[in-house]
Amino acid sequence: MNPTCFAVRAVFASMTLLSMAAGAQAGEDGFTPLFNGKDLDGWINVNCRKDTWAVRDGMIATTGKPIGFLRSARQYENFVMELEWRHMPPKPDAVGNSGIFIWADPTPALGQGYFTRGIEVQVLVNLEWRDKKTGGVTASSHGDIFSIWGAKCTPDRPHPAGWERCIPSENRAKGAGEWNHYRIEANDGRITLAVNGKVVSGVSKCNPRKGYIALESEGSECHFRNIRIKELPSTNPKPDEVARSGDGWVPLYANTDLDAWNMEEGHKGHWQPADWVLKYDGRSEAKDKDLWTKKEYGDFTLLCDWRLPGKPKKMKRPVILSTGEYATDDAGKQKEVEIDDAGDSGIYLRGSSKSQINIWCWPVGSGEVYGYRTDTNQPAEVRAGVTPKVKADKPLGQWNRFEITMKGDRLTVILNGQTVIENAQLPGVPKTGKLALQHHGDPVEFANVYIKELD
Repeated sequence: MNPTCFAVRAVFASMTLLSMAAGAQAGEDGFTPLFNGKDLDGWINVNCRKDTWAVRDGMIATTGKPIGFLRSARQYENFVMELEWRHMPPKPDAVGNSGIFIWADPTPALGQGYFTRGIEVQVLVNLEWRDKKTGGVTASSHGDIFSIWGAKCTPDRPHPAGWERCIPSENRAKGAGEWNHYRIEANDGRITLAVNGKVVSGVSKCNPRKGYIALESEGSECHFRNIRIKELPSTNPKPDEVARSGDGWVPLYANTDLDAWNMEEGHKGHWQPADWVLKYDGRSEAKDKDLWTKKEYGDFTLLCDWRLPGKPKKMKRPVILSTGEYATDDAGKQKEVEIDDAGDSGIYLRGSSKSQINIWCWPVGSGEVYGYRTDTNQPAEVRAGVTPKVKADKPLGQWNRFEITMKGDRLTVILNGQTVIENAQLPGVPKTGKLALQHHGDPVEFANVYIKELD
């Protein structure tokens, strides 16, 4: 057995439960446990079911279903991490798939609900792909390292197909049911992987180079144990080299279920979970066709992905000025332009349809607060404030991401990374209230709905 494994077991055997918890003091070799061997303290289930991840016999076990990830509660920059893993596929020659995400974002990437942006260290058995033209290995179960969902890296050796993926120099990984030892060194944007005692792969120039550590659930049972970490001095990453903060985020819908929502009888079959996507066909039979949260919220930031999947139709829609007023021609008639229209929806804030963040195809773009913009009793600065500064919508059919923040009666809406509403005032908005996904009679899809309550 590898001497390192003996050292790990000695550390675990000598520590109390308290000292093994997250934030435990380092041992003589500088390592601290990242998993206490008893429970998932220090880890956060991001987008899996409650039974996807469990602790038994001193190891973290995943069923592999649904696909998703379990992340560390805090970010790490430079470190050495050691752990053991094994796959338990239904048959010895069946493929087992999982992974370890390094420097990852806390929530799934836009456009899919399974994985996050980061650098993945492959945890795989019984699979090897080859390039049909060159015959070179393009993916393996030997300890590949590669970028995923917008992260960047440079492989130590060029990939046969030009991917940002390092194929290991040799196969040292064991098969199904056998324990493998990984030593991952992550420092100043460089990651190297030692499989069962020897470095076989590496990448450099990574972005991000500070973020969360995550374990992946990807279709098959996999076990992790003896997870420990030694942090290294900072190399001062720039803000754009650091993953997003995940402090306080709670899933409302994330590849799981509708437990956070009031599912009226007439909603069934219409507001429909479909893996990581919450699909609505626009035909709820409930008295109130909007989908409301069970809980009320005061100040918060809401993350929500959405898209309009309907077939676009040519429609004429009004032009809205930056003041919130409708543009008119010389005769005083509203100006209209022809657009491709795929429907309409929105998000209600604090129990009020008046404080609705629009999802639509109008020329002004999504993110406006229709109920306040069209209220002529509101001051001019209020109506202008709730009118999008820029149209940030992606092309129809593609996924968009809202980041909506309510503090007091002030609202900020970021759409696809662009601020479309900034610190706009909503006079008279309730201090607290439920959230709702709007019924407007059109098909709409939502995903990756997370909320962070603010003090």
